Order: sequence, then C-alpha cells, then structure tokens
Amino acid sequence: MTDVPVFAPGGYRYVKAVFQYSGGVAAEPGFEIERARFMQPLPIGEAFRAVEAHLKGLGRPVTAFAQCELRSPAPFTDQGFYDFNKVYVGTLARWGIYKEGDPLMNPVARTNVCPMYDKPAEPCMYAFSYTVPAPDAKRGSFVLAGGGDARESGPSYRDRIIRLGDTSPEGLKEKVVFVINEMERRMKLLGFGWKDAITTQAYTVQNIGHLVGELLAARGAATGGVVWYYTRPPVMDLEYEMDVRGAAREIVL
Repeated sequence: MTDVPVFAPGGYRYVKAVFQYSGGVAAEPGFEIERARFMQPLPIGEAFRAVEAHLKGLGRPVTAFAQCELRSPAPFTDQGFYDFNKVYVGTLARWGIYKEGDPLMNPVARTNVCPMYDKPAEPCMYAFSYTVPAPDAKRGSFVLAGGGDARESGPSYRDRIIRLGDTSPEGLKEKVVFVINEMERRMKLLGFGWKDAITTQAYTVQNIGHLVGELLAARGAATGGVVWYYTRPPVMDLEYEMDVRGAAREIVL
C-alpha cells in the first residue's frame, strides 16, 4: 500500500500518518491548493461552519478541505491530546473525509500549536487550506502538517522525544535537525523539495536564532523566509515544531 494515497473526492494526495491528521497534502493534476487565514482565530465549531460556508461560496465540496492550522490554550497531556483529536475528527467524519478504521487513515494535514502570549480561551482554527480547480496550473502546490521533535514509535510522547528536556544549544540543534529531516522526507514523498517552498514556519519558545543560518538557510529552506511563531508544540515536553507551505495563493478572511 502506497504511503501517498490519493483522496480523489478532494483532488489531493497525502502522506499517511495517524488517525488525527496526515503528514502533508499536495494537489493532484487539475487542482491547486489555496490557503485562507482567519483575521482572528475562530473557536473550532464556529471555524468549521465558516470553512463550510467558504467552500460552498466557491462551489467546492467540503471534501476539498485539505489542511488546517489550530491554536490551543496550552500543551496537552498524551490522553488529553487523544481526547481532543477524537472530537476533532468527528466533523471530518461527518464531511465524508475521515472514516474510523480506514487503513488509509486521515487525509487532512494539520498543525496545532499553543501561543505563549494572547492565548485562546479554547482550541481555535487559525487557517485552513483546500483545493480549487486549476486545469492550467503552472506549478504544483502542497502544504505539510506540523511535525515535532518526537519519533513516530513509542508508548508515549515522553518516550519518543529527541533529547527530552535538553534545550542546550546542542540539544536544540539535534531536535531541529530531526524535524527538518522529517519535513524533507514528507516533501520528497509528495514530489517536492525546498525549491518549491513558499514559506517555512518554526514553532517554538526556545532561542533557535543561531540555528537558522546553518540548518535552514544553508539548505535553501529560507528562500521564501522563515516565519517564527512564538508558540509551544501541542503536547507537553515537546520543544520544536515546523511545517512548510507551498500553496498556490494565500488569502485573509
């Protein structure tokens, strides 16, 4: 079974990951990915209604929903994150995107981080991406999900975290390198590389300034800029998260 199945109702392919989200999405031929950011993040329920209305206004089905960016009040425990995700995928199931027990899992990519300042009172949606028809698209478009400094396998996040609790310059470097390598793996699976990235996003409250040149700019990951969000990853004890965007266009609602 391929690691990059196609979600035909949405017009995009995706990197298989876990039940709550995929590792990233890319538009299939004949489509482009467009990203929309809310001027002010909306509570999840209200945001999903706004997404549905926006897609209806474009003449697109809800299955065109391909990615979202969430903001949560504080990092979750492992169990808290699981409980939140079970509620989150409920809307995707209603929209015909997610089906529990499906071996292809969830096609929708996602980033979920926790602002250090101006924290939301409840989980909110900051932005979302979707496909639109583009028979004459000049280039491919993609959006990766957020990835943090933890390996995929292990009984808990604490058991999987790279250099757990180590925010020394050397510890941070190892964490950042691990996440960059994962971003490159996902882009390659989708058929892209750093030359295709529009922007690179970093999510951390740790000082990574000394690493941007050596680890990001030197490999071409900063050509379109590096956006640093002063946020924490969504699960306790994680320190660094990234995602990469190569949408065809971005708008603000």
